Amino acid sequence: MFFAVAGHCLTVVSIDARYTKPLTVDYIMIAPGQTMDVLLEANRTLGSNNRYYMAARAFITLPVDERMLIDIDVNFLPCDTTNATNKLCKGPQGNQFAASLNNVSFESPAIDVLDAYYYGSGRGVYEEDFPNKPVNAFVNPTGDNGGRPLLTKRGTKVKVVEYGTVVEVVFQDLSSENHPMHLHGFAFYVVGRGSGTFDERRDPATYNLVDPPFQNTVSVPKSSWAAIRFRADNPGVWFMHCHFDRHVVWGMDTVFIVKDGKTPQAQMLPRPPNMPEC
Repeated sequence: MFFAVAGHCLTVVSIDARYTKPLTVDYIMIAPGQTMDVLLEANRTLGSNNRYYMAARAFITLPVDERMLIDIDVNFLPCDTTNATNKLCKGPQGNQFAASLNNVSFESPAIDVLDAYYYGSGRGVYEEDFPNKPVNAFVNPTGDNGGRPLLTKRGTKVKVVEYGTVVEVVFQDLSSENHPMHLHGFAFYVVGRGSGTFDERRDPATYNLVDPPFQNTVSVPKSSWAAIRFRADNPGVWFMHCHFDRHVVWGMDTVFIVKDGKTPQAQMLPRPPNMPEC
């Protein structure tokens, strides 16, 4: 635990019942089973009540269990060139505009993922192989690759995590516009940001692990990256998507499935009886 008294210093004179050289500090960190003798001089006044907070906080961080690097892109789906009447084929070279995460353009199934997972009928509805890293390393965010459009593919791919897993997601924007990425069911810490391409060896050293903002939507600027962390302690089926409606329709989304924990409080609740079906 960290422990401090507002407006005062603490002088440590003994640790685990052994005298030590006096050390004056603003706060102490004490481990489980440890004892400390500290001196506090009540030599401060403030206002009329002369009251000061004593505060303690657990020494805990999010150790990361699973890391994901997700490329955000606006790209294209191939169209059937024999079908000249397809109104969606308005992109370059007659292809269809699309959007993707890790080169997967999410396709909404006929049966919703929530019901399919809860009732155990997920086979044929979704695939549990959403990639942790980009399938293709796109380095040109302009939508053109040697004169050819960057093609993606449709898929209903979801990410399944164990209950309590600490997940880090780095969003890498490859497109020419910003993207507000939103995760249902959780708030997350935005631990890092940067321009250009994320460097997994260098950039984590710049993370703010002291007082990062706690949000449920993070804006990822064009040609930049943003890193978030959250603990998967809310079992269920949770949508993650760009908040631009057009990009959701185009497929810039996926689903996190958080498995049940071991205690009753960590179990997914059934669908309410009055909830309309998809």
